[in-house]
Amino acid sequence: MKQWCRGLAILLLMLTPAAAQTYPDKPIRLLVGFAAGGPADISARVLGDRLTEAWGQPVVVENVTGAAGNIATERVARAAPDGYTLLLAASATIVTNPSLYPKLSFDPVNDLAPISQICFTPNLLVVPSDLAAKNVKDLVALARAQPGTPTYGSAGVGTSQHLAGELFKTMAGIDMQHVPYRGIAAVMPDLLGGRLTMAFGNISAVLPLVREGKLRALAVTSARRSANVPDLPTMIEEGFAGFDSTAWFALMAPAGTPAPVIEKLHREAARILALPDVRKRFDELGMEVIGNTPGEFAAVIKAETPQWAKVIKDAGIKAGD
Repeated sequence: MKQWCRGLAILLLMLTPAAAQTYPDKPIRLLVGFAAGGPADISARVLGDRLTEAWGQPVVVENVTGAAGNIATERVARAAPDGYTLLLAASATIVTNPSLYPKLSFDPVNDLAPISQICFTPNLLVVPSDLAAKNVKDLVALARAQPGTPTYGSAGVGTSQHLAGELFKTMAGIDMQHVPYRGIAAVMPDLLGGRLTMAFGNISAVLPLVREGKLRALAVTSARRSANVPDLPTMIEEGFAGFDSTAWFALMAPAGTPAPVIEKLHREAARILALPDVRKRFDELGMEVIGNTPGEFAAVIKAETPQWAKVIKDAGIKAGD
């Protein structure tokens, strides 16, 4: 029996490179845990269209919404590890949901294989254009003068916008109230109407309103300035050392997917992301291309998971709040 199992293992190892050479020979499903038209969906469709062109096999994007991306992620985690069911993962689902949902049906580290981060999008700290605060220092002073009164809106509990707000609240030592909405678009009417003091908003959603003069942007939440608003300082530059809160999107597969298939997917994704017209498309959407290796992506997950776990624990955030 042992010899038979050993022989089967050797045969599988011999077949794996050959399988990778013919991969893909049928359509690929690319699951997205969020609604059509959002950053995750757009990233999936840009990548999926180019993979279809390159390989001559359809890459079908499926939006499986619900539970902050958990439903789609679980389906991929439980799928056959053959490279034909993939996930367009969002950072919230992979590095923050494990701390928000105590009974997740999947383990992002053990049940999924990283392929490559596709892109990231920073958030902007924005306030109504008629608010007295002209910069982050002014905003902190305003908040300290009215403890418990300032409010900030977000796209929902556990999103990068919510966590950015909690990080700001802690680092600035201010008392403000979180108001969650169903998506960043739903935040805008109350922010524009002055019913919210501030918001951390996805750059693609809020930048047009900033350029129209309807909102005032005070800082960007990424570690470096955004090419879309190069004159806008980072939160780090504004005195908040280590402040880095962005939403990223990435390609993942079920754990156990053959390494040659993972490598083939990574190589093709990296090639696509280096194309000038693809980079331009992401730039227009306020997203910055990444295209890192599976190992580099795994290191990001390892570093960010405990970082956000601490923020979530310290703030007492729970799913459903």
